[in-house]
Amino acid sequence: MARLPRINLPDIPQHVIQRGNNRQNCFYENNDYIVYLSKLKKYSTEFNVKIHAYVLMTNHVHLLATPKTCSGMSNMMQALGRYYVSYFNKRHKRTGTLWEGRFKASIVDSDLYFLIVSRYIELNPVRAKIVVEPSQYTWSSFHFNSKMKKIKLITPHDLYLALGATPYLRAKYYTSLFESEIPSTKMQEIRNAINGSKVLGNEEYKRKIEHQTGLTIIPKPWGGNRH
Repeated sequence: MARLPRINLPDIPQHVIQRGNNRQNCFYENNDYIVYLSKLKKYSTEFNVKIHAYVLMTNHVHLLATPKTCSGMSNMMQALGRYYVSYFNKRHKRTGTLWEGRFKASIVDSDLYFLIVSRYIELNPVRAKIVVEPSQYTWSSFHFNSKMKKIKLITPHDLYLALGATPYLRAKYYTSLFESEIPSTKMQEIRNAINGSKVLGNEEYKRKIEHQTGLTIIPKPWGGNRH
């Protein structure tokens, strides 16, 4: 089956996921998480990608990030992947691949979905029943977005900054969003978009992306008579 074309547009957020090969663990100990985040900071800076939200699970990673160039996201993920696999194999005395093929990414309609995707990412450990509250999980941007912890990796998106005039008010409002569940329909839309490397947005937004890229985003209806 042919690969779906990667949609790379500058200044538009992407939801990115990378899984361990065969769902194997890609983090064994605290130092693994620390190294990954350190190099994510290094390469996101080098390739001009703004990280807004993240969670590192034992066998996969979620990011919400905005590349400032068309090639930034791919360059960042490739450099990060190469470094981390080399580190991980040496550290844990193993050989071979670590990641399940190339990373998956979906373009995110900021106005409608940015804050929902951010919550979706930070609630991952809760859905996995690892913790009861997102604040109980160490390796997540929730501590920045909701608890005002200084995390140099994070660059707040304009929509997050618009939540309040001060860091306290922004964190307070952001935390209040977690008081209601993400609707199941939205959850499925997010999953379908990321698994299929599709655009996450309404029809109007998808047509806008079609116009910008020349790619078919909205499936064309079958035409003509068939006998």
